[in-house]
Amino acid sequence: MSRRLLVLGYHNIDPTPYAPAAPGAGRQGFERQLALLERVANVVPLTVAVDTLAAGGSLPPRAVALTFDDGYADWLDAAVPALDRHGMNGTFFLVTDILSRRVTAWWEDFADALEHAEVDHLEWAGRTHDLSTPAARRAAGDALKNELKLVDGATRRAAVAAVAERVAPSRPGTSSLFLDWDGARTLAATGHGVGSHTVTHPILAREDADAQRAELVDSRRALEDGLGQTVDLFAYPNGGTGDYDERTTQIAERAGYRAAVTTRAGLAGPGHSPYEMRRVLVEPTTDLAEVLGKVARKSSKLAGAVARRGSRLASSVAGRVRA
Repeated sequence: MSRRLLVLGYHNIDPTPYAPAAPGAGRQGFERQLALLERVANVVPLTVAVDTLAAGGSLPPRAVALTFDDGYADWLDAAVPALDRHGMNGTFFLVTDILSRRVTAWWEDFADALEHAEVDHLEWAGRTHDLSTPAARRAAGDALKNELKLVDGATRRAAVAAVAERVAPSRPGTSSLFLDWDGARTLAATGHGVGSHTVTHPILAREDADAQRAELVDSRRALEDGLGQTVDLFAYPNGGTGDYDERTTQIAERAGYRAAVTTRAGLAGPGHSPYEMRRVLVEPTTDLAEVLGKVARKSSKLAGAVARRGSRLASSVAGRVRA
């Protein structure tokens, strides 16, 4: 038995402007990944794992939980059917204003606009970005995306809209890639887990405390009212170091969430707060065997270090007792 949990984090299954892939590659890759997990791991619902760890209990050996962020529509016809075929449970984190179509997924709109740019360059913030080739557009997108993550949500949405208007004014947007409320209710009815991923998908550390509180509290309330079930698991947007702060974890706890997942790589377990659960991001095309191998090697090294420290401590104590 184990006190450690590998949480895998997915987004879309099918290719999107932000995460392009060959047609069918995502579904085929995801099926292969689940078949591998069926052979070598024990997939447990995230909510069960959270309860077990909170109670001081043990998980099955090689425990894995599967999570999905953002609310992609292909969850219903790709992710959920594949999970069901393998008897596995996933937890799906939803952005409520995307469900309501009040906001769009800025990262997808941004990638779509650059991919279909109707101009060969973009003047932005005093710099000229080449858009004349696919490689140049990807490079420009990477540079601008990183800059956009440094600002608050309102500024980011305005910037994305302005860039899209300049480079691809005829693009319809990417809202069709995402579930609406009817889709969210269908998802909830499958029996898989549902969690909150905020109201508008801001990077929370860029927002003040009141805005953070509204994102966590209002999204939970909207999901519980709209889906008719308890929602008490949370995923931080972006989720890396610096994307949330101590205020965020405190707000998450006070808002009634039992746990929150990050995108900080590692194993979740008793060494971390339940409001900073480690998670390993993967794509359906990721070589999951390689990921599992790396995790196993790091886990073995950690276990060895702990054992060696324990042995040294025991020897020290024994020496003091003899003295």
